[in-house]
Amino acid sequence: MNKPPFRIEQLDHIVLRAYDVPTMQAFYCDVLGCTVERRQDDIGLLQLRAGHSLIDLVGVDSKLGRHGGAGPGTEGHNMDHLCLSVEGYDEAAILAHLKAHGVHVGDIGSRYGAKGEGPSIYLFDPQGNMVELKGPPAV
Repeated sequence: MNKPPFRIEQLDHIVLRAYDVPTMQAFYCDVLGCTVERRQDDIGLLQLRAGHSLIDLVGVDSKLGRHGGAGPGTEGHNMDHLCLSVEGYDEAAILAHLKAHGVHVGDIGSRYGAKGEGPSIYLFDPQGNMVELKGPPAV
């Protein structure tokens, strides 16, 4: 089998279609620590820096967002989950922080990721998208 002429390095970006971009921005910036990278208001795109990757937020009623059809809902989402690798993984401190922000937390456990098996916490953003915070591999 031939190898591709490239090597994947990391997650570059993920695009989330949103009904309420300001609320999503507040969650990803204020709760998870992302920063605003760039805005393209003419097409309805807000790009957030998440470490070496980007999380793009697109308003479902924006020029760009209308290309995706109906917005996310309880019976269907635009993705399963996104996983963010985090440094300084302290489960108790992370859970206290999420609770202080009223974040809905899901399953907590050990899962396999890009760096191997390690701790992770599932949580949900204001629009119901599942986000995984992934700690370092277990030693």
